[in-house]
Amino acid sequence: MAALRWLTPRRRPATARSVLAGEASAEAARKSAQSAQAAAPDTGTEAEFPVHGDDRAAAFFDLDNTVMQGAAIFHFGRGLYKRKFFETRDLARFAWQQAWFRLAGFEDPEHMQDARDSALSIVKGHRVSELKSIGEEIYDEYMAERIWPGTRALAQAHLDAGQKVWLVTAAPVEIAQVIAGRLGLTGALGTVAESIGGVYTGKLVGEPLHGPAKAEAVRALATAERLDLSRCAAYSDSHNDIPMLSLVGHPYAINPDSKLRKHARELEWRLRDYRTGRKAAKVGIPAAAGVGAVAGGTAAAIALHRRRR
Repeated sequence: MAALRWLTPRRRPATARSVLAGEASAEAARKSAQSAQAAAPDTGTEAEFPVHGDDRAAAFFDLDNTVMQGAAIFHFGRGLYKRKFFETRDLARFAWQQAWFRLAGFEDPEHMQDARDSALSIVKGHRVSELKSIGEEIYDEYMAERIWPGTRALAQAHLDAGQKVWLVTAAPVEIAQVIAGRLGLTGALGTVAESIGGVYTGKLVGEPLHGPAKAEAVRALATAERLDLSRCAAYSDSHNDIPMLSLVGHPYAINPDSKLRKHARELEWRLRDYRTGRKAAKVGIPAAAGVGAVAGGTAAAIALHRRRR
């Protein structure tokens, strides 16, 4: 009994110390996890998504104002003008449309249609191979510096997870493919211009890849690639792309226009905005530079418009 009385008080402190050790360990683990989370780079994605190794998932990115500031077709127009594909009066129209696009922050169907018609008339009679080669040069001159780093990081997260990433845009497919290739993406869906014998005819094959047409293109690609759309993600800035965003299980509103922002909030879609001062600072884009670019673009458009008159 004496031995038992001697052992009993020794066991109680040991149990208390074990509890204390367990609590301390759990607290340390919790703090470590919180510190790691705080130190992790902000890629704009949640920890559990995208799912690594899910080969039935993919990501679809709109291009204009989602992946890149401004509209690809307008930057392409600048490059063609530099190469004397058309005259100053045509550049004035391109410049004005681009300035309007950047100020308004969303696509206007009439402006986009006018831009497409202009581009088709300009490339008519030129070889497809020639435009592809020029597209590479134009990307370096006007587009590379306009890629949103935040959106680029989102695309890279999908690539790192082993998923395919596609651009989906109303821009000419040749230009979209150049941009996708430069960003290391899987490929691109874009508007297809008719060509015969490798020469553009000035007509489209079907209709521009815009609005509902984008959704149909994504649906068709998903079927061909055996993808599960409920496990896929889509990213866009425009309410015109709500049909595409609604197809997937992980829709993201990126730099959204007012209609898309409202829709995304109502449906609790994820939202990222890289245009604000706070976000611009995080991705290395001075907010003042963005304002200056818009002001400069507007001034250039007005000057060109006056010159034309």
